[in-house]
Amino acid sequence: MEIKKFTVFGGGVLGSQVSWQAALHGVKTTVYDISDEAIEACKTKHQAYAQMFTKDFGIPEEQVKRAFDFLSYTTDLEQAVADADLTSESIPEDFEIKKEFYQKLSTLLPEKTILTTNSSTLLPSMLAPFTGRPEKFLALHFANPVWAANIGEVMGHKDTDPQVFDTVVEFARRIGLVPIPIHKEQPGYVLNTLLIPFLEAAQTLYFNGVADYKSIDKTWMISTGAKVGPFGIIDLVGMNTVYNVLMLRYKQTGNKTILERAQKIKEQFIDKGKLGVATGEGFYKYPNPEYQSPGFLK
Repeated sequence: MEIKKFTVFGGGVLGSQVSWQAALHGVKTTVYDISDEAIEACKTKHQAYAQMFTKDFGIPEEQVKRAFDFLSYTTDLEQAVADADLTSESIPEDFEIKKEFYQKLSTLLPEKTILTTNSSTLLPSMLAPFTGRPEKFLALHFANPVWAANIGEVMGHKDTDPQVFDTVVEFARRIGLVPIPIHKEQPGYVLNTLLIPFLEAAQTLYFNGVADYKSIDKTWMISTGAKVGPFGIIDLVGMNTVYNVLMLRYKQTGNKTILERAQKIKEQFIDKGKLGVATGEGFYKYPNPEYQSPGFLK
């Protein structure tokens, strides 16, 4: 099956990147979000990406302008999926919100449409019963930023049609990603199975008062040659996602230390509007975080 029309649900940090990446590679892409304000915010992000790709990445201006010819935006869910071949869902990382969304979506979809979730924490099998088409439902998980960390983790569940799985793998390749086929359901896929314990270790050092966040980042960056440390990564991922992951872990384990950490993230960052890169401040201030300055590692 050739993917000609692609719909992205949610135009936030990752949804805006996913839709831009697809449009830049010549795929007709529709962004759906729940309000005009959210749509305008996504459009603003796309304009910023266009400038970045032209000025920083050296992509020809004509190619970047052409991406906008492949982009459309709507707050009408039925219109968004009217002729979609493939969808990607990047709505808030909350089971009940996703469940209700898929139940509503299932009544509007054309028969041909393949559904994918970009969920970082929920397995496809958890959401598949609410889609109305479990054989055409799986995960296509993107890293952040999509164009630099350009992997596409493809993970089905026991009822996913193998041909559908292969179609999504090829779509990932078509839009400039390196497909990572995952052969059985794994919480966190490959990337987050590696990343989450790393970020949790950094948080343990910080919240237990062992070291300040800059020292922790410096240690990692100097010792490994990485361009960013764990707290820079947390800012990139976003505090809401970090909070939701912690709350999910708490519900799974009952570990009160995890709950306390989630509450600190909420009180010290989310409640103050410090959501990370998306809002210009998290642990660091953006667009010029201190860890990128020449003297940071000295």
